[in-house]
Amino acid sequence: MQRREFLKISSLGIGGLALSGTLLYEFFNSANDETDGELHRFPTYCEICFWQCAGWTHLDKDKKIWKIIGNEDDPHSNGRLCPRGTGGIGSYYDKDRLKKPLIRINDRGKQSFREASWEEAFDLIAKKMKDISSKYGPESMALFHHGSGGKYFTNLIKAFGSDNIAKPSFAQCMGPREVAYAATFGTGLSSPEPLDIRDTKCLVLIGSHLGENMHNAQVQEMSDAIDKGASIITVDPRFSTAASKSKFWLPIKPATDIALLLSWINVLITNEWYDKEFVELNCEGFDQLKQHVQSFTPEWAFGITTIEPDVIVKTAKTMHDASPAVIIHPGRHTTWYGDDTQRLRAVAILNALLGSWGKRGGFFIPDKASLPHHHLPAYPKPAWTWKDTVDGKYNLVDLGLANIMVDASIPKKSGDNSKVIKGWFVVGTNLINTLPNTTHTLKAIQNLDLLVAIDTMPMEITGWADVILPECTYLERYDSIRVNQNREANIALRMPATKPLYDTKPAWWMARELGLKLGLKEYFPFKTQEEELDWELTQIGSSLKEMKKIGVKKIPTPDHYLYIAKGETIEFNTNSGKIELYSSAIDEEGFPAMPVYTKHPEPEDGFYRLIYGRAPMHTFSRTANNPNLTDLMDENTVWINPKIANLWDLKENQYIKLKNQDGIVSTFSIKVRITERIRIDSVYMVHGFGHADKKLTQAYGRGASDTEMITNVLIDPIMGGTGMRGNFVTFITETV
Repeated sequence: MQRREFLKISSLGIGGLALSGTLLYEFFNSANDETDGELHRFPTYCEICFWQCAGWTHLDKDKKIWKIIGNEDDPHSNGRLCPRGTGGIGSYYDKDRLKKPLIRINDRGKQSFREASWEEAFDLIAKKMKDISSKYGPESMALFHHGSGGKYFTNLIKAFGSDNIAKPSFAQCMGPREVAYAATFGTGLSSPEPLDIRDTKCLVLIGSHLGENMHNAQVQEMSDAIDKGASIITVDPRFSTAASKSKFWLPIKPATDIALLLSWINVLITNEWYDKEFVELNCEGFDQLKQHVQSFTPEWAFGITTIEPDVIVKTAKTMHDASPAVIIHPGRHTTWYGDDTQRLRAVAILNALLGSWGKRGGFFIPDKASLPHHHLPAYPKPAWTWKDTVDGKYNLVDLGLANIMVDASIPKKSGDNSKVIKGWFVVGTNLINTLPNTTHTLKAIQNLDLLVAIDTMPMEITGWADVILPECTYLERYDSIRVNQNREANIALRMPATKPLYDTKPAWWMARELGLKLGLKEYFPFKTQEEELDWELTQIGSSLKEMKKIGVKKIPTPDHYLYIAKGETIEFNTNSGKIELYSSAIDEEGFPAMPVYTKHPEPEDGFYRLIYGRAPMHTFSRTANNPNLTDLMDENTVWINPKIANLWDLKENQYIKLKNQDGIVSTFSIKVRITERIRIDSVYMVHGFGHADKKLTQAYGRGASDTEMITNVLIDPIMGGTGMRGNFVTFITETV
């Protein structure tokens, strides 16, 4: 398999293999596409997903946005954009975009709004915020956010006096990973993860679907690694795109991953296939770990995982042979079964035993630019936060938990409004399709005195808002300088390529105008974002003028090193100063200091475990209406094993509905895909479809919503994340 072939498969995904056209041409040729002398280009970085690849927005001769290509100096993309990145133009031309501020005129949920001026909308929001502050305190305002706009509203909410701020991308995604790695190595991994995939000799993917998860640079580096002969080991109940390129595919029984991981640890230690020098110099708790895993033999794991013992041994030997140039990929969406922090601890321990931390082909030491911000007055100290509502739990977590803030929006006792959240700002995240247990989320919304939604598109969440503020797209606005970690410190600029369509505005401007209405002017010292960006860039010897020309700037740190030298010891930010195989921090919280396997419930007869995932052309539920991307995939399908399909007499492309273990039936039907690529005890569907908002004319009623089926939420006792893979579905085949 050569690099170009792999890129082709991973960019298209299973559902898009038969498609071709402009988007694919852009994907494969973007790095070589030069600027036409008659055209104009403007630097940007992508907002379609969190990877934030830098690129150039091109205008045609009529000054209309024409295309987006990668910036070849960008280490996130290396000049190549994925289908989402090139399809970002669709977010600008989407005819269903929000166009004017809207104010609700009827009860919540009835979708009745009237147009309003920005002034009227801001006056209403400011009045409601002051009322909430007067009755319950400023802490009763909360912010949920995702994407660039959240930063500006974070400043607003903190200045107002609340620290109830959360990104669903933590408690519903990578939170367990960050807590597990902090407990083991003293630091989380952040984004992009510092994985030296290009030089690895062995990459282990456990429920991580590189290629379908379009993590641009990682996909490219995986292609390079395959070309150089790296062994790929994929653990997945589904034969994913990555599995098809792997030396080993382990179709594990769902919910048994910890058993496999513990068995691998057992094999490495029993056979002395771990990095003895690295462990002796840098790790704490090896003897306890050795004793702990003594009984977790491959034969023991076989009875749980269905993975043959000799396969467990062979794959462990493959990791050992590649060590330290080996990566057990830490994954990103890690909230599965509620014991996720422990599962990710086992992954972290494996990486430590193999000595891959700080080693070429393992985990590199990332560098990050430092960009000074203008000094602001100290924020008021809140009287309480969400942490005061959870009875001393989740002490290893520093970031807000979205699900806990939803809980805190529902009084524990009727009439008890102490430490209750009464107002939400929701910026760039469709909470209805993002958080599990939709009924619970809607119950919280009905208890609010104010819900403000800021978005570019009508979404399910905007239908429940009191005020909707239409944000212009990322192609029409400045945003903060991108400052993300990588091998080299670097920064990237996003600037508007054209004026905003309709009566839409940047989030920076909205937050500032609201701040002025609330008497918080001192927290918004700049009149325009251009002034703020230029001030910041000047502090590091650059300027807005320079960044407009180059888009991306690398800022080398002379004394930064990517790798730890052999035999070198370093101090880790843990209690012991070492990599903690036995976690003292988790032990202090009263949880097992080393990972343990716990048996999870299995589906009843006629039910199948619901597994969900990504497609390379879509990001969560946010792009399901993007006209460029729906050309590639406009609905999801449910993967069903042929034996199960035969049992139910299901036909290919037949539409069915799903019903979960709690009797919830999918609102819309989903098309059947019969395939050997899924185990008989599971079904699989791509997340983000089944939109119920009729204002989304491309996405309405297309496919089914996995979120709707997730009513059994498994809370991680260590960090509070929401495990979402403990749900089972059956089929409704009658007329649908």
